[in-house]
Parts: sequence; C-alpha cells; structure tokens
Amino acid sequence: MKLGKRWLPAHVLVWTYAALLLVPLYYLLASAFKSNDEIFGRPFAPPVSFGLGNFRTAFTRADLGLAVVNSLLVTVLALALTLLLALPAAFALGRSTGRAAAALERVFSLGFLIPTFAALFPTFLLAAATGLFHTRTFMVLFLPATALPLSVVILVQFMRTVPRELEEAARLDGASTYAVLRHVHTPMCLPGIATVLLLNFLSFWNEYLYSLVIIGPDPAQRTVQVALPTLKAITGTDYGVLTAGTVLTLVPVWIVYTLLQKRMQQSLVSGAVKM
Repeated sequence: MKLGKRWLPAHVLVWTYAALLLVPLYYLLASAFKSNDEIFGRPFAPPVSFGLGNFRTAFTRADLGLAVVNSLLVTVLALALTLLLALPAAFALGRSTGRAAAALERVFSLGFLIPTFAALFPTFLLAAATGLFHTRTFMVLFLPATALPLSVVILVQFMRTVPRELEEAARLDGASTYAVLRHVHTPMCLPGIATVLLLNFLSFWNEYLYSLVIIGPDPAQRTVQVALPTLKAITGTDYGVLTAGTVLTLVPVWIVYTLLQKRMQQSLVSGAVKM
C-alpha cells in the first residue's frame, strides 16, 4: 500500500499526459469526417457519419497518391543509403581504440551543432552545380548526410556492446571483416538499427523545407509534405478535407512505428545508448 501511494503522483501525471495527447488526436480524427460547419459548430462532438468523402477529395485534389509514392521512394532509398554508410562507419569506430578514432567520433558529434536552415543556401548551390536541382535524386543523396551524425553516434554505442570474443571466434573460422560485420555485429545491433530507422524515417518523411526548395511543387515529383498544403485555398479552406489529408499522411508513420517500436524499446531498456 505504501509503495502504491508513492507511485500515485506518477500515475496521475502519466494519465494526464496521455489525455493531453489523446484530445488533439481525437479532434484530428473526428474532423476528418466533418464539414466546416460541423468542425466550427461542434468541434468535439463525434462525426454524424463516417463517410470517406473528405479522404477521396483530399486524395484527388492534392494528388496524394503520387505524392505518397514519391515520399516513400525518397525515404526508403535514403534510409538504405544511411544504413549502408552508417553501419561500416560505426563498426570501424566502435572497434577502434586510438586517439584518431576518438577524434573522428567527436567530428561526427559536431553534426548536431549545424542548424538545418543554415545549410539551405549551400545545399541549393550544390544541387544547381551538380545538375540535380528539382530532382528526387538529390534528396536521396542529401538526406543521409543530415542523418549520419546521429546514426553513427547511436550505432557506435551498440557496436561496443558486442563481445570481442565473438569477433575473435569468427576470425578463427576464417570470416572476413565484412562477414564479421554482417553475421556478428549486425544481428546483435538490431535494436540500434531499428532505432536509427525509426528516427530517420520520421525525419525524412516529415521533411518539408528542403523538399520544397530542391524538388519544388512539381506534382510529378513533390513529396507528401509539399503536396499537403495545396489543400489550402485563399478563398476558403475546407478543413475537413485538410485534416483528412493529414490523416492519410500519418498512416505510413503509424505502420512503421508499429513495426519498429518493440526493437526501439529494447534499445532504450537495455541502456546501450549512452549519449
């Protein structure tokens, strides 16, 4: 009983925080099935009907189908390139003990100090100079560069938790460095990899500024975050359609989070990430 009373304030805070999160989520989902009159007249009342008219309008007016495909293409390729670069870098830094490796790890950490908007103009010039301006290809190459500092720092901590005895045993069996990374370190670092994938997926999927500047508003190439604001209108915005479009863009995020949340929770509970 004493222990229960001690935890009572914590339970109250947790449930209060959950309520603060659930109220705007309910408002967003309910508004997706309402008209403007219902949203402003009865904002927190349940929808009268659960018709999919707003979703169909949002899907066709902003061409969200093609925008979702573009976003998935850019995000998936950027994630693959991020892992392809971050895993070997983290493996090398995690197994090194010299001063050069420590200094290089600090260089990766310096990437956190660069504000996102500060690199906008140099990035614009680089895209123009390489002939990749207004293309998705440049975003596929650029996004991993923004994600490498955090990805490498996280994965290095996981690489260091792998016992050296496993690597030595693999070496005795004739495994190459690539085989050690693939068959020993990568399987044991899956929680860290899931954390990197989830965090970077959220960052890549929600990226708006660089996608707007580099790719532009071309309906054939624009991402979902650039397409979504086109549902606004100067004469009057249909907020039911806008919220329905927002809900559609959240579905892939919910799916990815559902698939990776257990691995991410394992990484947090294990205490392997020490930043």
